Amino acid sequence: KMSRPEHVAPPEMFYAGEEAKKYATNSRMREIQTTLSERALELLALPSENCMLLDIGCGSGLSGEVITEAGHCWIGCDISHDMLKVAKSMEVEGDVLLSDMGQGLPFRPASFDGAISISAIQWLCNADTAAANPYRRLLTFFTALHHALVRGGRAVLQWYPENPAQMELVTSCAMRCGFGGGLLVDYPHSTRAKKYFLVLFAGQRDGTPPQQMPKAMGDGGKETVDFANKRNRDRRGKKETRGVNAKEWVRNKKQRQRAQGKVCLGHVSLIV
Repeated sequence: KMSRPEHVAPPEMFYAGEEAKKYATNSRMREIQTTLSERALELLALPSENCMLLDIGCGSGLSGEVITEAGHCWIGCDISHDMLKVAKSMEVEGDVLLSDMGQGLPFRPASFDGAISISAIQWLCNADTAAANPYRRLLTFFTALHHALVRGGRAVLQWYPENPAQMELVTSCAMRCGFGGGLLVDYPHSTRAKKYFLVLFAGQRDGTPPQQMPKAMGDGGKETVDFANKRNRDRRGKKETRGVNAKEWVRNKKQRQRAQGKVCLGHVSLIV
């Protein structure tokens, strides 16, 4: 049985060097990460295009590519310098910055319409040093995430819980920090296809009904991912028609966000 990555080394060491480069060259890895990102974006249930999203543990920017193709602007953070170097080499559209989510998120209140995270938050449950406390790191992370989302915004965090106790720890920390929502499990009866998503609500927008948990796939709910199907249908045409205009739109969107003071990046290390 293979060891879980978080048991091998801290993330900034595990995702270094050759391991980071795999995310740019391994087609199977790219396919898995893309599919998970598409599902997370669907679960966000964004009200429209042109949203500002946070990608937590953005790595080499694979999930960011999905966000860009959906017509949104994004900022990504990751603890691995080497993964962010890969992202920059791939010329991703989002801004990326070096940041440890267990120490908080360096953004102003209500900076983001939503947030996603793919295969990252389980690292918060691992104590890499004697001083690291998973419970405190989780509370710090979820407090900062709630702070960074607009009222009524969602966060969809895909992860690989190690056991039921870890599921309870992470979920209870999120609820203690003011989130609603809960754990959604796609294909719960399948060993290979089962996927865990923590779907969190930061309150609700004024004049809207209370948010409801979306349906899981493979358990009496829907069996297909609408966003993924749409992306496959439109992929070729979208790349040809959007081109430079899409890049210009994203660039202008980020400039407007900075001009409005919605995002504060001054005291973190940007990867250039």
